[in-house]
Amino acid sequence: MTATAHQLPQTVRANGIDICYEIFGDPAAPPLVLIMGLGGQMIIWYDEFCEQLASRGFRVIRFDNRDIGQSSKLHGGRRLTPFELIKLRFFNIPVSAPYKLLDMAKDTVGLMDALDIKSAHLVGASMGGMIAQEIAISFPHRVRSLTSIMSTTGNPRIPPPTREVAMLLMAPPPKTKDEYIKRFQKTWKALRVGSFPEDEASDVALAERCFARGINPAGVGRQLRAILASGSRKPRLHLVTAPTLVIHGKVDPLVHPTAGKDTAESIPNAKLLMIDGMGHTTPRPMWPQIIDAIAEHAHGANAQAA
Repeated sequence: MTATAHQLPQTVRANGIDICYEIFGDPAAPPLVLIMGLGGQMIIWYDEFCEQLASRGFRVIRFDNRDIGQSSKLHGGRRLTPFELIKLRFFNIPVSAPYKLLDMAKDTVGLMDALDIKSAHLVGASMGGMIAQEIAISFPHRVRSLTSIMSTTGNPRIPPPTREVAMLLMAPPPKTKDEYIKRFQKTWKALRVGSFPEDEASDVALAERCFARGINPAGVGRQLRAILASGSRKPRLHLVTAPTLVIHGKVDPLVHPTAGKDTAESIPNAKLLMIDGMGHTTPRPMWPQIIDAIAEHAHGANAQAA
């Protein structure tokens, strides 16, 4: 089987829920698990991105988090209100949530169990980085290396998102397919911070693909509650023993660039890569730098462990 072999999406039972996953690459290669962020289906890890990582010598696994895409939809929780956010930020009054990031970490570990993967390289983006951090803290023996991209420790002192991005994320969910596609385009353009024509050209097709796989606005709300209810990992991140790489954009409008620095400072011996012109996405022109960094880091961890 070639490095770019592709196993079509399948569903497996893990941690009490159904998880939809997909695999790229040689089954004998070291496993690398991609964990997506808030509201993001696994296909936001673009096919070509996964193929390029697989060609670097990895068995790449992407999956839909709970409440997203074709994984299990849960219940409970109401739409987050601005008043709850104010209470959390200024009075430290916790947000209630049907589940927390630790539960989502257990989903990932459960998927690894179902695929008979004892340990893997973890690459998490945004909320996915938070989940990956939680796995590295709570299940250290399952992590060969950790790459945390445009994520945060949960430190409440990190500056908030820009007003434009915050308003987009807090806006009522779209009601029709056309509204969903327009919102998708507007949101990703704001997150990219700049002009990336190749990425923008693929937004409509990707939005249509996400819509066809199934959207779940209530699930996005539950994921957001999970983030806010889980608090800060900063006091526990010194426990991380996995070789760690932190990647963050210098113009990230959602998770402030200081969050990347804070993450790297909180994890022993972590490496930090701050990327010029990168917002809260991984645009195609930056793939070579990002993929090179992930591959070099993971292969370095393999060599260190050998």
